[in-house]
Amino acid sequence: MRYWMIAALVLAMPASAQAADLRDYCSDRPGIGTPPCIIDKGHVSLEIGLADWTLDRTADERDSQYLLGAALIRFGLTDITEVQLGWDGFGIDDDRDRISGTRRDAHRAGDMTVALRQSLANPDGSGLSIALQPYATLPVGREPIGAGDWGTGLLVPVNYALNDRLKLEMMPEVDAAVDDDGHGRHLAFGSVIGLTDKLSEKVTASVEMQALRDRDPTGHATMMLAGLSLGWQPSDNWQLDVGSNAGLNHNSPDVELYLGVSRRF
Repeated sequence: MRYWMIAALVLAMPASAQAADLRDYCSDRPGIGTPPCIIDKGHVSLEIGLADWTLDRTADERDSQYLLGAALIRFGLTDITEVQLGWDGFGIDDDRDRISGTRRDAHRAGDMTVALRQSLANPDGSGLSIALQPYATLPVGREPIGAGDWGTGLLVPVNYALNDRLKLEMMPEVDAAVDDDGHGRHLAFGSVIGLTDKLSEKVTASVEMQALRDRDPTGHATMMLAGLSLGWQPSDNWQLDVGSNAGLNHNSPDVELYLGVSRRF
């Protein structure tokens, strides 16, 4: 409850600078990939996942996971560098055995993430924009919402403006991902590719695909997702978003639905 009170107070605060002095607001939300843009020096972006639901079904199990209050704070250190602190939120995991009918519920807090984003070209996201983003996950949560151990990785967000409306995006990544048993790490790698269309001055739509190869010791697998998302900016410093992801093979969750809000200060 305290977390939601603090978030509500922060979101209600007035913007600390005139929009004319700032770059176009570029939130990390929504979508599967991560943008290469840098938040303005000395400014903060608070990005909250209000609700997230994921369904994963197999022949034996039906697993539903709900995440509430996931948060990301981005702070602009310089014109080309930002730091990030993220929390996966509070999660509810509902796992049902489809054969026996038994049900297991877990209510857990998620892990935290720290990251640094360094722009290599066009930190405002215009033209050809490239960044490097090393990150680490901190196991402050508990399984099955938390991973159970620390992990790390490197993202390389890239976008290219095809014209005034369309942007092509890519995000290769390589990770030391946490093993499924929560102890130790293994190699995972893959990429996101997508297209963003500026439908109007306030609305953008994105379509994306992700392929991720995971070499967990219990068995190697390739996850493939397709995503569709919408972002609406009612003002220069606010954004509301909604999106969905769909699994393209049996190694991926069947469906994910989410919505969130972002605010720049």
